[in-house]
Amino acid sequence: MPLLDHFRPPIFNKGSWEGFHGMWPAMIVMDLCRSLPDQFTAEPRVHLGKNFEVDVCTFDVESEHGFGPNSSGTGAATAIWAPPEPTLTLELDPTEIYEYEVLIFDQQRGRELVAAIELVSPANKDRPETRQAFVSKCAALLQKKICVSIVDLVTVKHFNLYCEVLDVFCQTDPAFAPAPPATYAVTCRSHNLATRSRFESWAYPMVVGQRLPILPIWLDNDHAISLDLEVSYQQTCSTLRLV
Repeated sequence: MPLLDHFRPPIFNKGSWEGFHGMWPAMIVMDLCRSLPDQFTAEPRVHLGKNFEVDVCTFDVESEHGFGPNSSGTGAATAIWAPPEPTLTLELDPTEIYEYEVLIFDQQRGRELVAAIELVSPANKDRPETRQAFVSKCAALLQKKICVSIVDLVTVKHFNLYCEVLDVFCQTDPAFAPAPPATYAVTCRSHNLATRSRFESWAYPMVVGQRLPILPIWLDNDHAISLDLEVSYQQTCSTLRLV
C-alpha cells in the first residue's frame, strides 16, 4: 500500500499519530523475527518523555529493614548527612526525549546491541534541542559500530535528521542535496576495514502515495537482513483501520 500522510485529512481524522507510532515498532519486530537468526532478538521500545517513564528511582520506606531517621540495616540510628548549599542553581526546562524504536541484540555476545531502528516523531523535529538530542544519539550509536536506521514519516516538520547526522561527521549525501526531503528512510553503518573505518548509508526519499522502501539491517560486518517497511506499515494501518 502507498505511504499515507498521517498529519492531514483524511488519515488525520481516522486515528492519532501516537496510536500509529506506538504500534508500528511492535509490527516491525514481528516482521523481523521471521528472518532474524536464532542468536538475535528484537524488541520494541517507546519512551514518551520524563512524564511517562522513570529510568532510575529511589524509595523512602520506613520499616524494620529500612533506612528512616531511627533505623538502619544494623539496628543502630543513622545520622542524616546535610549536604552544603549548591554552588549553582538554575531554572531549566529539560529536553524530553521521545523515542520510538526497535532494538536488535546478539545473545551470543552477551546481549550486545547490534542495530537500532529509530522512528522519527514530530517531537524529535520540532525544536533545535530535540533535533540535536536525536542526532547525537544516532551519531553515538554509529561511533560504536552499531547499525542505525532512521524512518521519518513526519510530513509537517521539514527537517532531515539523516543529513544532520552526516553533518556531525562533516559529510553530506549528494543524493539529498540541495533540498533534503522531509520524509525518508535510511540505514547507516560504520565498520572497520583493515586499518581504516568506512561509513555507508542506504538512503531513500519517501513520497506520500508511493510504496515504502526495503532497508538492510546489518547484524555484523558481513551479515545483513532485509526490513521491508511496506509489510509492517500495511499491517499497522490495517489493524488500526486507517485504510
